[in-house]
Amino acid sequence: MEQITEGVNNLSVAADSFKENRILVSNTKKPLFFYVNLAKRYMQQYDEAELSALGMAISTVVTIAEILKNNGLAVEKKIMTSMVDVEDEARGRLLQKARIEILLGKTENFDELMAAATQRRDGDGEQH
Repeated sequence: MEQITEGVNNLSVAADSFKENRILVSNTKKPLFFYVNLAKRYMQQYDEAELSALGMAISTVVTIAEILKNNGLAVEKKIMTSMVDVEDEARGRLLQKARIEILLGKTENFDELMAAATQRRDGDGEQH
């Protein structure tokens, strides 16, 4: 019985490591505004978005968070930093890399700002 309980506890830890609203940011795979727009969509869907990056991509995460904050769309809820072991496949050894995770939440007027942006983008149909 003890083994089953331990297995179930381990399962819940594994399930928690995957979050639907987590965005793993790379500074080589996608352009900056891909991540900005993805974060907006996640905040619409889940009310929050978690940005996560390793090493050199940390500055990209900070930039994304600042763009969203400066546009009045997001507030910082939590910032976590840590060191993680990453396998260097070329050299066959473990490296330590810095990691940052920033949890952003919607501002009170997030939905209003997003609706206004959509209206501007789609045009309001009126010609003056």
